[in-house]
Amino acid sequence: VGGTLTRKKRIAKLAGYFQITLAIIGFVEVLRRFFGDEKLPDFSTMIIVSIFALIANGICLYILQKSKSKEEAHMKASMIFTSNDVIINLGVIIAGILVNWLNSNKPDLIVGTIVFIVVIQGAFRILKLSK
Repeated sequence: VGGTLTRKKRIAKLAGYFQITLAIIGFVEVLRRFFGDEKLPDFSTMIIVSIFALIANGICLYILQKSKSKEEAHMKASMIFTSNDVIINLGVIIAGILVNWLNSNKPDLIVGTIVFIVVIQGAFRILKLSK
């Protein structure tokens, strides 16, 4: 937080590459589950964990928005991470409800693909900040 502007941009760049890595790993997992013989995900675990994560991410996003240094690259990167997490948590909750309602793992796979897209877009936004 107290580092130089160059260091903050370097940290944002590292965060962007980390996001890309996470997105690729997540998408490979979606593909593995799509082509593999997977059992139905546990919808209640999906929903409960995502509700707690949504609460935590909502609080973090609120704190980040109140920060005095929110215009700096590393803080903008953190806000991108956290706002993406809020979107993803909502998506997983919806997927959990649909998995239960439709008795299918397809909603989980579709949301997993959407998560990949959201994370990749966030990564490129973060990398743009680091220039």
